[in-house]
Amino acid sequence: MAALAGMLKQRGFHVTGSDAAAYPPMSDFLSEIGIPVAQPFAAENLEPRPDLVVVGNAISRGNIELEQVLDQRIPFCSLPQLLHEEFLRGKEVLVVAGTHGKTTTTSMLAWIFHTAGMQPSFLIGGIAENFGSSFHLGQGKHFILEGDEYDTAFFDKGPKFLHYFPDTVILTSVEFDHADIYKDLDAVETAFKRLVNLIPRRGRIIAFDGVAGDGAESASLERCLSKAFCPVERYGASARSDWRIANLKFETGRTSWSVLRKDSHWADLEFPLAGEYNVWNATAAAALAAAYGISKEEIAAALKTFKSVKRRLEVKAQVNGITIIDDFAHHPTAIAGTLKALRARYAGARLWAILEPRSNTLRRRVLQGDLARSLALADEVIVAGVFRSEAVPVNERLELPELAADVEKHGRRARLIADADEIVQKIAPEMRSGDVVAILSNGGFGGIYEKLPARLRALAGDTAVVVAANNAANSAGKQ
Repeated sequence: MAALAGMLKQRGFHVTGSDAAAYPPMSDFLSEIGIPVAQPFAAENLEPRPDLVVVGNAISRGNIELEQVLDQRIPFCSLPQLLHEEFLRGKEVLVVAGTHGKTTTTSMLAWIFHTAGMQPSFLIGGIAENFGSSFHLGQGKHFILEGDEYDTAFFDKGPKFLHYFPDTVILTSVEFDHADIYKDLDAVETAFKRLVNLIPRRGRIIAFDGVAGDGAESASLERCLSKAFCPVERYGASARSDWRIANLKFETGRTSWSVLRKDSHWADLEFPLAGEYNVWNATAAAALAAAYGISKEEIAAALKTFKSVKRRLEVKAQVNGITIIDDFAHHPTAIAGTLKALRARYAGARLWAILEPRSNTLRRRVLQGDLARSLALADEVIVAGVFRSEAVPVNERLELPELAADVEKHGRRARLIADADEIVQKIAPEMRSGDVVAILSNGGFGGIYEKLPARLRALAGDTAVVVAANNAANSAGKQ
């Protein structure tokens, strides 16, 4: 929604917004580009009467502004509707879809096209650090965007990506997610099958073919790909994969690998990111860029300078030797990928996982066993209270004591601490130089990203004062 607002302003529209409680990085982004955000929602935010209201999919009946829109018959539409009508018509549309990796892969693809001089437009669900923005309107014919399977609006419960009518798709994964709107994996697969079935015969799909041990996920993807009428290229570790990786090396500040195409060496690539999952994301972006005529030399040069996305393994602070990482955790598989990446990047460090169960999937117990296994990849596990737990039926809600017990069955200590303030007060004194702290949430998490570094600095200051006082006392004693 923030990116769309920026695009509309760039087109010359007057744009304002409303939210319950905006938080960084998107609140900062909107402020920087001069789009005011009223907080909280209120009927007077619709004065003077707008020509059009774009209703985000987080808005439900009962919202005070939505009720005013309906009562006053103010014209309204959804984000995907407006995006298609205003920006996608006449463009070659490249969509990155899948349960995981959409934002980062979309950012990589946009950066490759940009550095190759293709002048793409793009829309990303996060701040791409190379651009300092989540959108750009370029002069080229390509529009690259993140395709989300979540529902469109209160009046349109179909997935957003069906409105984009893509020419080409990267499909990173298909797993059960969004437990608030999808009943089961079959329902998720149906959404992706419909996306695949939209792609024209002249188009292309770049689809993940899996790695060792994820047969169920690969089977889900294959069922979706059965609806394709266009060529399909697979990237992964299986024998039939068109694009494979070899010579994978994780080093301090650098990851490198070789790409094999049809079992022949194609290119050597590297970037500053951590994590095997990011290597697969980059390989998918490389494969699609190659299909559009971008040379492997241009692809390699772009990836080498790729800076990642805000809130994806983002280093928020380093205090007294303690590294604090922010990651947009929304699913057990994503959490596992994040913690494995940090293990590789910070070998030997004590790894903390501090989780706020906030996404509509993590707030439910449907993937509770998977969540426990993912969290157990850390050395110390802290779990906050379920965000807005009252909005989830009791019989569906994540059972925190049971989750903690499950984590401990995997050999790790897990502690339940109610909120950000209490977490900061209790755990900051336990942290020591060399620790790596992964804060896992897809929201603001009570300002913990600022509060924890501040508390660590205060503790370091207290220690310095004590040391100075002891030194002074010892000096006085010697005199």
